[in-house]
Amino acid sequence: MSDTTATPPPSHATRAGNYFISNYPPFSFWSEDNAAAVEEAYATPHAGTPPALGLYHHIPFCRKRCHFCYFRVYTDKNADQIKHYLDCTIRELEMMARKPLIAGRKPHFIYFGGGTPSYLSPDQLVDLTDRMKALLPWDAAEEIAFEAEPGTLNPNKVKAIKDIGVTRLSLGIENFDDRILEINGRAHRTKEVYRAYERIRAEGFEQVNIDLIAGMLEETEENWQVNIAKTLELQPDSVTIYQMEVPYNTGIYKDMKASGSLVAPIADWETKRRWVKEAFAALEANGYTISSGYTAVKNPERTKFLYRDSLWGGADLLGLGVASFSHAKGVHYQNLTEIDDYDAAIAAGRMPIKRALKTTEEERMIREFILQMKLGRVKAAYFRDKFGVDVLERFAAPLAQIQSEGLLHIEDSAIVLTRDGLLCVDNLLHDFFLPHHHTDKIV
Repeated sequence: MSDTTATPPPSHATRAGNYFISNYPPFSFWSEDNAAAVEEAYATPHAGTPPALGLYHHIPFCRKRCHFCYFRVYTDKNADQIKHYLDCTIRELEMMARKPLIAGRKPHFIYFGGGTPSYLSPDQLVDLTDRMKALLPWDAAEEIAFEAEPGTLNPNKVKAIKDIGVTRLSLGIENFDDRILEINGRAHRTKEVYRAYERIRAEGFEQVNIDLIAGMLEETEENWQVNIAKTLELQPDSVTIYQMEVPYNTGIYKDMKASGSLVAPIADWETKRRWVKEAFAALEANGYTISSGYTAVKNPERTKFLYRDSLWGGADLLGLGVASFSHAKGVHYQNLTEIDDYDAAIAAGRMPIKRALKTTEEERMIREFILQMKLGRVKAAYFRDKFGVDVLERFAAPLAQIQSEGLLHIEDSAIVLTRDGLLCVDNLLHDFFLPHHHTDKIV
């Protein structure tokens, strides 16, 4: 046996695990034993004026599963199975719309996520949304957001998406290089991107967002600059750029595990952050404004993302479908994560709850604080007014430490992240967790 030890991976190497923080407390603290808290939350309406209500619909179908995908998606369902699933989501909505917490309220925002919502046919989209609107009218909705994959967008599909009322269409481009798209398991190619984008613009959507990913398998310095240039040519209303990570239930991780590698075969965190920084600088030079750690918008007065901002401000969210996430009166929960289990629960007339967590007032305050940090500016007055907490005092120690690293400063009683701070914001947020919620950081 060798007495040598393996060389540890570099500190900024991309290793397996989740980097992006989407909620608080962490999902690992949600439990299957907390289903009663969900039922209790829906049993009575809010005292006083309720927060905004959102509706999320999960469409878990795709043409192909990307190698970096960690969502609940299916690539093997036929038309009858898809119809049955959509019928189940309508039955779920019927059940939930009668609950005292929801009855009489209208959604402020609606989001179709996936999977691939644009995988559905025009007829399926019209039928689904007509039935949803009959149960919870959309006339008060300010935003209807919809995720789309370029290769699914023929002219009739794009028109149908516009006709059902979508105001924010997000196009999952990810990269403009066909070889990189293929290596990463994407179903579409660049020619489909341009064809879809032309159709989208011709329909006149209020807002068009494009998604990119920095650090995909075999991304290069030269190609990343091409991605930036081609994004600027399209001039979308907003651009969202994610830094590639490798969660445990992805194809990339399975390959890593098989080979015994600790380091993912993608760019390290320093490189990915630099690439996003370069993209943001180019976008700013062309009139865009950086509105979060991931997003640049052409016109911040007109281009909003209500789904994000409302959720990060404590809105209720009713999630429909397999594995979807919801937030009801301070209770977080996720639906059952297997489609057969979800189907069985709906058929039995039960809420399809997988796991849940009832939060405390302090946890809700921390949740909104860390999520709003991702916007790059947090106003102390908001937390004094809503929670009676001075966040500048409450988080004085971690704020001072991060400020000493040059990643934020305090300006007019607001916490303002520097560009470098914004690019690594998800790693900074652990410093604000309650002690028993701490998890390992990714650098």
